[in-house]
Amino acid sequence: QVHLVESGGGLVQAGGSLRLSCAASRGAFSTYAIGWFRQAPGKEREFVAAINWSGDYPGYSNSVKGRFTISRDNAKDTVYLQMNSLRPEDTGVYYCAARYMGATENADDYDLWGQGTQVTISS
Repeated sequence: QVHLVESGGGLVQAGGSLRLSCAASRGAFSTYAIGWFRQAPGKEREFVAAINWSGDYPGYSNSVKGRFTISRDNAKDTVYLQMNSLRPEDTGVYYCAARYMGATENADDYDLWGQGTQVTISS
């Protein structure tokens, strides 16, 4: 089955940008929908963005819409999350997740998860 690894997290100032990557191995990555979720300390995991296997349905939470862009390159078995105009409230551990059906905003619908990458935005 698909194994997911996130990368690209780090510490940036408010207003800055980061690009997260979710790389997959050992599986038919191009058949999976991928979602990005994040979890801040003391808070529940929340939906950020998701994309279908074909690259359509790019869906976003209201809090990131217009600032974040999700995309995928199936030839590289990688999904990207470009994050611009970052805010302190974007701080958290970012996880990518995969499911063998269409993209959804519900974390419980996803079967496979990466280990997460830390994103910290300073004010």
